[in-house]
Amino acid sequence: MTADTQGLFSGPIHFIKGVVRIDGLPVEPLPEVAFAGRSNVGKSSLLNALTGRKALARTSNTPGRTRELNYFRVGDLLYIVDMPGYGYAKAPKSQVKGWNELIYAYLRGRPQLKRVFLLIDARHGIKNTDKDVLALMDEAAVSYQVVLTKIDKISAGQLKRVQSETAAYLAKHPAAHPDIIATSAQKRLGIDDLRAAIVELIAAGQV
Repeated sequence: MTADTQGLFSGPIHFIKGVVRIDGLPVEPLPEVAFAGRSNVGKSSLLNALTGRKALARTSNTPGRTRELNYFRVGDLLYIVDMPGYGYAKAPKSQVKGWNELIYAYLRGRPQLKRVFLLIDARHGIKNTDKDVLALMDEAAVSYQVVLTKIDKISAGQLKRVQSETAAYLAKHPAAHPDIIATSAQKRLGIDDLRAAIVELIAAGQV
């Protein structure tokens, strides 16, 4: 079965489960793409725009709401994994430690994980907490690609600058995909580019 950019997300998409322990991961070997990012980076809004649903992923002004690996099944082709947000300073240290252990174990031991899309707020660029996650994914040898969010909140000149700075930083990281996807969930900018990247990953796995 193949997928196209528009058709992949036009069929059924269901929430499957929230995983808090590695032994709770789905056993079906569907390809997976995961979405990671700092708390309040706009991950839930982007996932809703990506899938064309209004409330597939819950949105909240309270950072750190996603505390599990949330699995969504896209037809018979794909799992989308919504990873816990990181960098939320007000979370209890024990909770942060648990999140970090879960994320590391998932990244290191999930062969069907095709790519992590790392969301970066275009207004701020890569921050220190993002750098820690980049290093972790390099260590785990997981392919990842940066997705800039909230580009409607900055000027064209600011966007060009943050794209250039981000590309220069990623060039030093072996597991990073060189292409940066610039998006706005609110304005639906870059959503088709993100969809196309996911479709390309699925097609590559079917060869």
